[in-house]
Amino acid sequence: MRVYGVTGWKNAGKTGLMERLVTEITGRGFTVSTVKHAHHSVDVDQPGTDSFRHRAAGASEVLLASAQRIAIMQELRGAPEPSLADLLARLSSVDLVLIEGFKRESHPKIEAYRAEAGNALIAPDNDTIRAVASDTLLQIDHPVFDLNDTGAIADFILSEVGL
Repeated sequence: MRVYGVTGWKNAGKTGLMERLVTEITGRGFTVSTVKHAHHSVDVDQPGTDSFRHRAAGASEVLLASAQRIAIMQELRGAPEPSLADLLARLSSVDLVLIEGFKRESHPKIEAYRAEAGNALIAPDNDTIRAVASDTLLQIDHPVFDLNDTGAIADFILSEVGL
């Protein structure tokens, strides 16, 4: 399975870029899945639903199935967070997995950068970042794309992963 990341600091435009890339790349006929890392506690289930009640009662894993989708919720209950490799192994086979976050992992990445966020670039100190998608001109030793030029960014990523 081919993987490519989108990384950057908070408010750099990562999620918007991910959304546009999924639309662009699937529009070209490729299958895409995504992995998103959250630094905070997150719950996709709603209090009061049956599946929430199952988890609250102590279930380690709850699989919710309908005609439109399935969702598997697994409670770690103090166990360590799974590695990115473990998470990827759980996915069905697709042409490309786009990964949001996971800055310190070894897969290739493009950095989303917005000058107004006021953060330093990650790329100069991280050799897994192959390019930067920016809202401003940058003079760095990496390819730089306009943050909103989704087609060019998709071309670059697809070329990098051999699609």
